[in-house]
Amino acid sequence: MKKLTSIIALAMSVAATDVVDAQSTHKGKQQNPYTLVYEGAITKNEKGKVNIHPVKYKLNGIEIAANVYTPANYDASKKYPAVAVAHPNGGIKEQTAGLYAQRLAEEGYITIAADAAYQGASGGEPRHTDKPASRIEDIHGMADFIIQYAGVDANRLGVLGICGGGGYTLKAAQSDKRFKAVATLSMFNSGEVRRNGFQNSQLNTIQERLKQASDARVQEAAGDKIIYAGVASITDAEIAKTTTDLYREGYEYYYRSHAHPNSTFLYTMSSLLDLMTWDAATNMDLINQPLLMMAGSKADTKYMTDEAFPKATNAKNKELFLIEGATHIQTYWKPEYVSQVVYKLLSFYQKNL
Repeated sequence: MKKLTSIIALAMSVAATDVVDAQSTHKGKQQNPYTLVYEGAITKNEKGKVNIHPVKYKLNGIEIAANVYTPANYDASKKYPAVAVAHPNGGIKEQTAGLYAQRLAEEGYITIAADAAYQGASGGEPRHTDKPASRIEDIHGMADFIIQYAGVDANRLGVLGICGGGGYTLKAAQSDKRFKAVATLSMFNSGEVRRNGFQNSQLNTIQERLKQASDARVQEAAGDKIIYAGVASITDAEIAKTTTDLYREGYEYYYRSHAHPNSTFLYTMSSLLDLMTWDAATNMDLINQPLLMMAGSKADTKYMTDEAFPKATNAKNKELFLIEGATHIQTYWKPEYVSQVVYKLLSFYQKNL
């Protein structure tokens, strides 16, 4: 497989890395007409190569922005397997979701990566709403669109969910049997983390945070200013002081090396009313499709995959695959880990689609 060029010089200091990556990312977005920020991204459509097709479609009255990737020498009269890719929390289609969509297209799949409703380039108000029902519906919506796309074999549709998109993918696949093979990468159980805190660090403040969410809903209903949770911006010093790999490397990824104006760590405070009562790992026994769950062996989020995987008691050809040495965010971009993930996905989809 084609190797990707490393983006971050990890041996450098955080400050120096930030300067280099911010400059290279800005330059990359200037050069890329599709504003893709991952390394090796398509810059133009050429005959005989993988092509990218920006599309828009309506989902429950909201305009969704997506990118469809078609394989080299794509022929609309032929039939191809397809994969829908659900992006991480805070992520958009131009980042790691697009990277994996492009890599799978390079291997002969028609793929789609869509921005979630209320996020990215998709419509919906208030902006940055992050409710499980909506994120799950986004995944159903990708299936609606891609199975009608010229050349797609509707009987060979797979799904890949990354980070928060992985948790929502598990839930979507429980009921949506159009997905014949289900894969997650670095699965993040958004409900569990918003409720209990990352690594169960906020168990003592659940009721307080629910009150904050309720108050935010009151303010929204009155037409006042929307209250947001999350991080709007961050300094180099704050990044350096962040103790967890997920958030420190996540800040570097989203605000430095793979920054994009449509990507944000913000979400409406009122979204917690839905998030905190939801859990990705409930009803896992409803998944009867083949299931592949992948996580970095060093990921501080691995516990969420470990919790969910055993509950999929009816999944066919179930497999938990560890990416040796990888942290959560490193599975988004680091060449040696991306190649392992793609290789595993190809084996899984070829067997089950």
